[in-house]
Amino acid sequence: MSDREDVPHLFLLANLVIMVAYAAIMVSIVVPVHRAGQLGSNKLATATAIIFFSCAVGHGLHAAMAWQALMVLNGAHPHGADPGWSSASAIWDAGTAAAGVYYWTLRRGYGVLLQKGAIYVDPWGQWRLDEADARERAARDLAAANQATLATIVEDSADAIIGLTPNGTINAWNGGAERIFGWTAREVLAQPATIFADAAGIGQQADMLARMRAGEGSFSYEGRRIRKDGSPVDVAFTVTPVTDPAGGVIGVSVIARDVSAEKEAAERQRAVQERSDQAKRMESLGNLAGGVAHDFNNILAIIANYTDFVIDETRELPHVQADLAHVRTAVDRATSLTRQLLTFTRGDAIQLRDVDLNASIAEVHAVLERTIGEHITLIAVPAPAPLYVHADPGQVHQILLNLAINARDAMPDGGTVVLEANVAALDGEELNMQPPLPAGTYARLLVSDTGEGMAPETAARIFEPFFTTKPRGRGTGLGLATVYGIVAEAGGSINVYSEPGVGTTFRIYLPISTATGPAPEPAHTDSPPQGDGRTVLVVEDEVPLARIITRILTNGGYRVRTAVNGAEGLRVFQEHGCDLLLTDVIMPEITGPKLAELVRRERPDLPVLFMSGYSNGLLGTTHVLDEGIAFIEKPFTSGDLLHRVFATMSHDICH
Repeated sequence: MSDREDVPHLFLLANLVIMVAYAAIMVSIVVPVHRAGQLGSNKLATATAIIFFSCAVGHGLHAAMAWQALMVLNGAHPHGADPGWSSASAIWDAGTAAAGVYYWTLRRGYGVLLQKGAIYVDPWGQWRLDEADARERAARDLAAANQATLATIVEDSADAIIGLTPNGTINAWNGGAERIFGWTAREVLAQPATIFADAAGIGQQADMLARMRAGEGSFSYEGRRIRKDGSPVDVAFTVTPVTDPAGGVIGVSVIARDVSAEKEAAERQRAVQERSDQAKRMESLGNLAGGVAHDFNNILAIIANYTDFVIDETRELPHVQADLAHVRTAVDRATSLTRQLLTFTRGDAIQLRDVDLNASIAEVHAVLERTIGEHITLIAVPAPAPLYVHADPGQVHQILLNLAINARDAMPDGGTVVLEANVAALDGEELNMQPPLPAGTYARLLVSDTGEGMAPETAARIFEPFFTTKPRGRGTGLGLATVYGIVAEAGGSINVYSEPGVGTTFRIYLPISTATGPAPEPAHTDSPPQGDGRTVLVVEDEVPLARIITRILTNGGYRVRTAVNGAEGLRVFQEHGCDLLLTDVIMPEITGPKLAELVRRERPDLPVLFMSGYSNGLLGTTHVLDEGIAFIEKPFTSGDLLHRVFATMSHDICH
């Protein structure tokens, strides 16, 4: 083949290659523009596609012309080429040029001829793309700002926010975790979470991680953990699994809150509620015991005084006297028992004065030293200086004796008892104080032993009346109830600390008196003076007791008129008058204080002596009687009654 014959072949091949290339370029433009929905609106892209389409068709026509020339050379067309192809090609090339001019005009008109990446973008599309880009940048900036805010919130949160791997390695640690547990992020990252857990906590963590790996959702629990300094902290945990898009657990998010203060407050509230419940129980028991004592005292007064009458009248019968002495002893024991009941209920008539606790300890020590037993070591530790409280000295002795005897009974094989006095400052927040005390400085008595101690459930009930751990016949269960009543009546409180096998310490807190010394003891006369015929109106709803009182007063030289209730007493007074009113306090309908008020409307200077075996709070708390009134406690002896009647009359005559 000659060089002349090669030209058509090369021309044909070149045009076909260029045609395919232009067609491919056109397709690469049309397809994405069509997918973007801009085939009708994006004029520049459409013009570009038309140019490449036109070029592709033009080169196709040129290829057809080259093919025709080959046919002529090979003799397939002896008459020469078809002139129609040349004309079509020329016309098409002119159209292509026109499309190019149109494209060039669009590029120049839109001003994007030299703009990078803007080959297929029209101005409206460019504006929309710019607007979309601006929105995307704003969204990215907002997301970054939100992330920064969230990071700040997480870091500054009071709660600990901790990230863990599925096997328990720490991979996130915020400022709250550092404040709660004491470790910095640098110290704990890549460390196992067991770093701040005790043995129980390690078990909790292992169980939690196992539940997370098993696919369990978020849950909460509480536990105790250890701070960096070794101190414990109570923590409430909320744990949530962190999952990948496929749902696999890739970590654990832990939110931990320090609940130590909340638990302490709840525990304190529980203790306060328990103390309130205990006080209510004690009050109820006191009312019951006081009611029993009130009625029982009236019976004892009858038995005691009739026994005294028979003793006086049977002095020539020694065997009868001996029997009556046993009866009198039994009455005295019963009287002591009811007095303990009344002390427990704060109804005991007491003689308040300034008492030096050092002197009381010395006196009780002297008594116990001779009686407590050789197997007991008794130690007295007085305060460095005299320590005064305003109390009944007999009751202070009773406190020390009851506690010391209980201590002795708790040490059958021997031990040590310590009686101590000192001063203590309270802040008002102490637990296990019965009853609670406000903040202040108090005198404190301590009675300690090295005995058997008590279990907590026993210590919680020891002040209940009739509760005892001693064998039957060896204790009434009123000793500590009496101590409680005395201390509470004196405005104090009592605390007990005991451990089985170690021992027990009772702490009694009493208000300190500002006096510099004890008040003088009142003078007493051995023989009561005679009544000299003066009239006493006795108002007593227990008829047998009224008879006894009448007999005592008559034998003492008084004239007696009696009434069984307040209404009758008022009527008798209005009809006959009297020199002294002796009345029971608690009576139905008209009480003793009310009766006294009524009779004093007619005679304001009338002496009144109150008596009662049930005087719950008579000298203070319930205001049944005012302070400074004349009062005698049942049961009383004939001498007690006659002395008190004479003293009441003499006091009112002088005033």
